[in-house]
Amino acid sequence: MSADTIRIAVRKFGPFETALHKLWDEYCDHSGCKLKAEMVPMDLDDLHSAIIEKGGLKNGDWDVAHVVTDWLYEAWTAGALLDLQPYIAQNPPDDFPYGWSSSLLGMQQFGDAVAGLPFHDGPECLIYRRDLFENSTEMQNYHEQYGKPLQAPQTWDDFKNIARFFHRPEKNLYGTVFAGLPDGHNTVFDFCLQLWTRGGELTNEFGQVNINTPAAVEGLTFYKNMLRDQQAVHPGTMQYESVQSGMAFARGEAAMMVNWFGFASMCEVIDESKVKTKVDIAPIPCSPGSKSASLNVYWTYTVGSGSRHKDIAYDFIRFATTSRSDKLLTLEGGIGCRISTWVDGGVNAIIPYYYKLEQLHQSARSLPQKANWAQIAKLIDEVVLQAINTDTPVEILLAAGQEKINLIDKPSNGNTI
Repeated sequence: MSADTIRIAVRKFGPFETALHKLWDEYCDHSGCKLKAEMVPMDLDDLHSAIIEKGGLKNGDWDVAHVVTDWLYEAWTAGALLDLQPYIAQNPPDDFPYGWSSSLLGMQQFGDAVAGLPFHDGPECLIYRRDLFENSTEMQNYHEQYGKPLQAPQTWDDFKNIARFFHRPEKNLYGTVFAGLPDGHNTVFDFCLQLWTRGGELTNEFGQVNINTPAAVEGLTFYKNMLRDQQAVHPGTMQYESVQSGMAFARGEAAMMVNWFGFASMCEVIDESKVKTKVDIAPIPCSPGSKSASLNVYWTYTVGSGSRHKDIAYDFIRFATTSRSDKLLTLEGGIGCRISTWVDGGVNAIIPYYYKLEQLHQSARSLPQKANWAQIAKLIDEVVLQAINTDTPVEILLAAGQEKINLIDKPSNGNTI
């Protein structure tokens, strides 16, 4: 590795990549930095492998990396991340910590140490085609068929009915699209949302992951049947991860989906979008008597503990999280993390539901902080995929998956979030 190069591991996503290149160029103009930046975009599994499994952040392969909150505890306990607290104390980011919601600062805090700065936000929500839902003919036809008004679904049964109602393959329009690619992430997130919106919990009183519960059975049964329903879901569902499913929606191929807020925002700013000005968001459906829930997973800028350019790396991520930089990321198609961006008049003029981010955070849940969460997530992923791809009863699959989880997940005295 060249001494005049700073290496940045990037979550592969077009808006992230373009925003980061612009921010680096602006940073060099602003600071006089002469280092070259080598930015390497990677999909989730490749990124996790490069920066954590292979020790890339610890051994100096990477100076800066995008680290999702799922991985923070694992990376921190492995000694891969630089403690930013001394740098923050000497030269804090603008308006730190008050410029951010507290929900975007907690998961990178370990005692007095700070492992990263917020990069990209956007809890999960229901994203839907407002133009379809507000069409008078569609409203009349739906009411005649189901005896209910056509509106953003509040229950999972309504979600299924609306997906079937709008499923029109001959017009390249499908009721909904999921991110069903077996990568240990998206199906796990969907499983958690199904669990939480049915009143269930992911962990027990000892902090252990427990998927063998009635709410899990109910949720996984619904999810299995939904993804199998060829009269409701996009045919690419089982090949798509979250970015690909978001792009399908932006191309106008789905009436609604449960996905990250960022994919709603993206529809208003990317050139490929065919649904600009036609999108809105709402809370995720839930079972009757339960409350909606969202998932608070966000990305952070981190500095590798083995970086040879620690001072410059911190200075850059400090620059990349200013109000101006946060807004730039948003207008590229990412999701800024600052409160100032959420309420920005210019941003809301382009993305008229952007201000709803604050509301989504009020119902957002977080995943357990465990050093072996990636292993546990893989086991949950296996259970979900077996449910979708086989006829084995869900109860049997959940019980067998729980036995495997018990072997690696010991009581942690409630060490979960």
